[in-house]
Amino acid sequence: MLPQRFGLRLGCARMTPKTFEARCLRLPAATKVVQWEGTSVFKVGGKMFALSGGYTAESGGYMFKVSDMAYGMLIEHGLARPAPYLARAKWVQLVGNNALPDAELTAYLAQAHALIVAKLSKKLRKELGLASPQAGPA
Repeated sequence: MLPQRFGLRLGCARMTPKTFEARCLRLPAATKVVQWEGTSVFKVGGKMFALSGGYTAESGGYMFKVSDMAYGMLIEHGLARPAPYLARAKWVQLVGNNALPDAELTAYLAQAHALIVAKLSKKLRKELGLASPQAGPA
């Protein structure tokens, strides 16, 4: 019962830090820098979209940017909490790295990346080879 009480899903394939890094870096124009006590910071266009390791590991699980709706849902269901220092910008921290199945976490990382890309200038998106958020496939 304890894992359910904290929102953890039994039988979830836990995304390892190595897999988390690979999933983040697989996204277009994504980069990684190590900051803040060894924390892996994943960025696009110089803007953060996800964090792992370092202080995030000490205080819980992976952190990433989410939509307003996902922010409320993940917190309400006990899968995440407002991320320290970043909650105002709608970032969450998973209660544990196994709080979400691999496929769901991968989808949230893609969404985090897309949310940040949408806020980049048109010029920077073009420089990075990223499509305009409003433009569909040609």
